[in-house]
Amino acid sequence: MTNMRSLARASWQLMRADRPIGTLLLGWPTLIALFIAGNGNPPLKVVVLFMLGVFVMRSAGCVINDYADRHIDAHVTRTKQRPLATGAIKPWQALVLFVGLLLIALLIVLQFNLATILLSIAAVAVATLYPFCKRFTQLPQVVLGIAFSFGVLMPFTALEQGLPLVAWLLFFANIAWTVAYDTEYAMADRPDDLKIGVKSTAILFAGFDKLAIFSLQVITLLLLLWLGIELAYGLAYWLGLSIVAILFLWQQKMIWWREPDACFKAFLHNNHVGWILTLAVALEYWF
Repeated sequence: MTNMRSLARASWQLMRADRPIGTLLLGWPTLIALFIAGNGNPPLKVVVLFMLGVFVMRSAGCVINDYADRHIDAHVTRTKQRPLATGAIKPWQALVLFVGLLLIALLIVLQFNLATILLSIAAVAVATLYPFCKRFTQLPQVVLGIAFSFGVLMPFTALEQGLPLVAWLLFFANIAWTVAYDTEYAMADRPDDLKIGVKSTAILFAGFDKLAIFSLQVITLLLLLWLGIELAYGLAYWLGLSIVAILFLWQQKMIWWREPDACFKAFLHNNHVGWILTLAVALEYWF
């Protein structure tokens, strides 16, 4: 019984369920897409299924990421206590957990139409590829951004809206935002990544990292500005977008000295960006 409890605890940690920031960063844009596709009133069942799918797919992504990095994480200060790095869970057990999570995700997506199912297959393929990209490209954050952004397209197909311009504006805005905040995350790991040969946008951008993040944040804002114009949004949205711009500037202050802990806090700070933007969109429909 003790071994089962230890395995369950290690599995929970491997899924990063004890650290929900990834689920939140994946969930906020999905909620925004649900609000837009559902004209402010998406069916409760659809919302519940998508939020459950967000949790399951983020968990599956964490599992396959740690499996891919199982020989690396032990050498990185921030990750050396992860279950696969410490041996608390075996590689084959991680793969079983990954497959189990994908089966749950399959059961969820089968509740929707063919277009949504096809998008989900593409999302799984990209999410599975992402952890291995760190070996052969300096742009793994772009792959992560694409994987995270399928959750923006799927609500539109699930609610029979097709893929209108606003879906693509949100899709590309989310990619730019994801690359920005995951570069902040990578800046926290850059000293260790350089030692062990892991690639990232933080290493690619080098001394231009802050400028690159700022540029990506500006692109995010411009695409969201275009989105607001297309949807004829009012005061609530523009106020929310203004606050997001201020938060992005604050993150620039946080990463200014490239101190690893501060860069990681800047990454976490993006949760505020997510919920403020989601609330702004929701208020446009509720009032």
